[in-house]
Amino acid sequence: MNQLTEYIIALSNLYGLVHKDKVMDIFNRQNEYQITLSDVEEFLDNPLKELKNVFICSHQDYFVHEAILENNEFELLLKKKDDKPYYVPVKDELLKYVDESYFEKSKEYNNLLSYLQKNFFKGDEEKAEWICEDIHGFCEFGLDMQTILDAFIGRNITFKDMNQINEVIQLVMELSNNIRIWENNGYTPKEIFEKFEKPNLKSLPDKPFSVKKNKIGRNDPCPCGSGKKYKKCCLGKE
Repeated sequence: MNQLTEYIIALSNLYGLVHKDKVMDIFNRQNEYQITLSDVEEFLDNPLKELKNVFICSHQDYFVHEAILENNEFELLLKKKDDKPYYVPVKDELLKYVDESYFEKSKEYNNLLSYLQKNFFKGDEEKAEWICEDIHGFCEFGLDMQTILDAFIGRNITFKDMNQINEVIQLVMELSNNIRIWENNGYTPKEIFEKFEKPNLKSLPDKPFSVKKNKIGRNDPCPCGSGKKYKKCCLGKE
């Protein structure tokens, strides 16, 4: 497998779909040997067997995961990605994504794994790893919390009380916020928030808001519009 093929596979796995221009741009930034757009277009026009074997298709000017096209989610995913920046790991890390099953094991992933080992699998790391990888996949594709909890039940895992259920939910949510997902162009939800949304949030003022009111005289017309004097109308009610 040549290096351009590896880049196409790795970028497709990391981003779900990737435009031909982005493939050329990232490849040329990370390698002394430079490619042209025609080199990339050759893969679009004549997809190699290596791409088909890992379920990567050509569609318009993009390399796309087959599942996205089968589920008719191409346009939706493009819309979700719109204007978001791209997370581009260093070359050695990026090429790990040639393996479709590879994902970055964050601190939050290891926290969940440790909890499962301690509370459900009595140190059996292999069984804990299986379910932790499944949960990572569920979070990656945005499945709801009930589906994730059902995965525990399906493995005959019993929660001892509501506190433990809430502990697991908290760990899963922390994991979900730190997973690199397609719709964020490889960024995690937390990174998108911290880098690109949080700086735009306005902080509350140091002093509380106050509303100034003009003082109404007792003999002035009542502001409610009744035609009566204020003292004969709403003054007593207030």
